[in-house]
Amino acid sequence: MLLPLQRLWTSGSLGRNKELVERLQLYGIIKSKKVAEVMEAIDRGLFVPPGSAPYVDTPILIGYNATISAPHMHAACLELLREHLQPGMRALDVGSGTGYLTACFAMMVGPEGHAVGVEHIAELVDFSINNIKNSAASSFLKEGSLSVHIADGREGWPDLAPYDAIHVGAAAPEIPQPLIDQLKPGGRLVIPVGTVFQDLQVIDKKMDGSVSIRSETSVRYVPLTSKAAQLHSN
Repeated sequence: MLLPLQRLWTSGSLGRNKELVERLQLYGIIKSKKVAEVMEAIDRGLFVPPGSAPYVDTPILIGYNATISAPHMHAACLELLREHLQPGMRALDVGSGTGYLTACFAMMVGPEGHAVGVEHIAELVDFSINNIKNSAASSFLKEGSLSVHIADGREGWPDLAPYDAIHVGAAAPEIPQPLIDQLKPGGRLVIPVGTVFQDLQVIDKKMDGSVSIRSETSVRYVPLTSKAAQLHSN
């Protein structure tokens, strides 16, 4: 189970991105040198709305009834996907929001790989592209190994499938079949599943195309739904 870190240190901004990463390492959420390096390189402060507290371990509203996940959830997902984010691999970030995790994916798969963000709110796609341009991942965007698209994430992004790693940043009532179809044999999908009660599920596709599913931890995400339903939710 993930520690509820926000209860430990929400009394004020940690101040700097590096301090945030060090805290996540201290509490055992970040376990690997690679994830620590990437989260230090991609400054969370560039990926939140003005006036937010980017270095506190809590989700942040980004408009359009969406959020950017808490840093400990980003770290946990990067750790779960780490072996499937090696240089040259392909990664899909569904519900890419402000672009933070898509940028982290790009840093991990490198210029020979491809990181794809999919988001159905056009304004968030524009926001994320601008954020990425200001970040350490800007060269990947410029050179084309990082891209962000306006689309319904429940359908994935078949143009660049299959993917070694797929991350979903919103909770689906059940695992969308197109995402399983677009997962490469040997690849891994991480997705919150459920409605009122949600679990972060890890789906591994075996080389014969069969899948195994396990629950990592209980979570709370906004729903993965249509654009219309998202914009009209309370």
